[in-house]
Amino acid sequence: QVQLVESGGGLVQTGGSLSLSCVASTSAYSTYEMGWYRQAPGKQRELVATITRGGDTNYANSVKGRFTISRDNAKDTVYLQMNSLKPEDTAVYYCNLGGVLYGFWGRGTQVTVSS
Repeated sequence: QVQLVESGGGLVQTGGSLSLSCVASTSAYSTYEMGWYRQAPGKQRELVATITRGGDTNYANSVKGRFTISRDNAKDTVYLQMNSLKPEDTAVYYCNLGGVLYGFWGRGTQVTVSS
């Protein structure tokens, strides 16, 4: 069974930075697309960023230029560096392996940006 464990969330002021990490338990990690999604209270879960096994990235317009997704296949880990954080970035951030429909999800980590 695949397990994804996120870490790095917390409370930060507007304009601050946080770095999230997600470690996957599967040895097949490197073959999958990885992604970060987020869900704010009362809203649907939305895409933040994805990265293919080859390193191609895709970002939501709302985070372009501020967030950076990366992966270390040797460590089975995907990262999300978040800079210039805004209150509207407040949400639970979820790591995904293998896509939205048939993939696996972590339990999420809370990110709170105070104004």
